[in-house]
Amino acid sequence: MQQVMLSNGVGMPVLGYGVFQITDAAECERCVGEALARGYRLLDTAAAYRNEQAVGAAVACSGIARSEVFVTTKLWVQDAGYDSTLRAFDASLKRLGLDYIDLYLIHQPFGDYYGAWRAMERLYREGAVRAIGVSNFSPERLVDLCMNHEIRPMVNQIEIHPFFQQQEALTVMQKYGVQPEAWGPLSEAQRDIFHHKVLGQIARRHGRTTAQVILRWHYQRGVVTIPKTVRPERMDENRSIWDFSLTPKEMAAIAGMDIGHSEIIDHRCYATARQLNSVKIHA
Repeated sequence: MQQVMLSNGVGMPVLGYGVFQITDAAECERCVGEALARGYRLLDTAAAYRNEQAVGAAVACSGIARSEVFVTTKLWVQDAGYDSTLRAFDASLKRLGLDYIDLYLIHQPFGDYYGAWRAMERLYREGAVRAIGVSNFSPERLVDLCMNHEIRPMVNQIEIHPFFQQQEALTVMQKYGVQPEAWGPLSEAQRDIFHHKVLGQIARRHGRTTAQVILRWHYQRGVVTIPKTVRPERMDENRSIWDFSLTPKEMAAIAGMDIGHSEIIDHRCYATARQLNSVKIHA
């Protein structure tokens, strides 16, 4: 699996496997095991997904050396703050059954994420985590965090797909040395994306599927992706994107699909802040 180099010199696979909404433990463990067997080495989970234990079990049963698997998990809003972040990290580590985490992210830009970041800086310096970053941080919040802390986020995981391309966010991340990572890289199938005329024409030209064209588009933009599927054949399909390239004309055609906003969630909306702050994942 090809890698990108984070700002601290840690290599991160450019294509991974996400487990959002795979809540059944047995199914999650099976799916992660299938992904690992098919060559995936980046796994993305979160405390809020409630499946860290299943992910850890699959890693333990895979027979793959721990050093070859890049595991990401995330801190939920409820646990933002210095001391609570340290406790939450220890809890995630225990559920995963690991000695360290490769990438730890602040899941949402709400709550005391300044205190959380200071705790994550400590965890990073102590070697408990190889890289730290954020998720769902808009450009102004990312810049604010970068300018007021010694260690900058190494990754920002945000919604990116052909209908919401986030060019401003990518430009800001490049300026501050932050690696972009896309959640929902296939747009969660909204707007019937797998039958979109522009993508379909490009796919037929290359003898590929629409999903492969989208994931290749992300790769050529320098974006790490974590597509989720429970079907082994789709896992194989999603990682078969290395032997073709999109032309500048094709990249420009996909650029024309951008509608400039999310139809999934708006993190700058007060209702979103209220909703996410109200979600409790433990007592």
